[in-house]
Amino acid sequence: MPNTDDLLVAGDRAPEFELPDANGRPTGLREFAGTRLIVYFYPAAMTPDCTSEARDFGDAGPHLAAADVRVVGISRDPQEKLAEFAAREGITFPLLSDVDRAVHRRYGVLGTKVVDGAHVEKVRRSTFVIGPDGRIERAMYDVNVDGHAEEVVLGLKSG
Repeated sequence: MPNTDDLLVAGDRAPEFELPDANGRPTGLREFAGTRLIVYFYPAAMTPDCTSEARDFGDAGPHLAAADVRVVGISRDPQEKLAEFAAREGITFPLLSDVDRAVHRRYGVLGTKVVDGAHVEKVRRSTFVIGPDGRIERAMYDVNVDGHAEEVVLGLKSG
C-alpha cells in the first residue's frame, strides 16, 4: 500500500502521461485539455470485474458524451491484449498500455498483497475525474466495480 502522502487528492495537478492505446497510437493527457476526463486504472483486461467495469463505463458513454466528458482506461496489459479486449467487448473509449507501470506509480495506484507469504505488487482499482484545467476534481482509490461507473456519472452531475 502506498504512503497516503503519495495519493492524489482534489486540487492536485493531474500527472501527465502519454501511453500507447490498443492500436499503438500515443495518447496523452494533453489531448483532453479543456474537457473533463475520467481516468480509471484496472488490474487486467478480460477478467470478470475489469470487463464489467469497462462495460459499465461504455454504457455510460452517451451520458458522458452529452456532458463533454471523456473516458480513458489504463492497465499494465500490452497493447495487443487491449486491442483484443476492446474488439471482444466493443469498447470505444481509449484503453492505454502502461506495461512499465510508470503512470500507475504517478497516480499512486500500485499496492501490495501477500500471496503464499510473498509480497506481490497489485493494482488498486482507482478512478480519477480530471477537470478541464488539468486538476484532479475527484480521486477514488480501491473502488468496487458494482455501481462504480454510475456513482462517477452521478458525481459529475452533482459536482
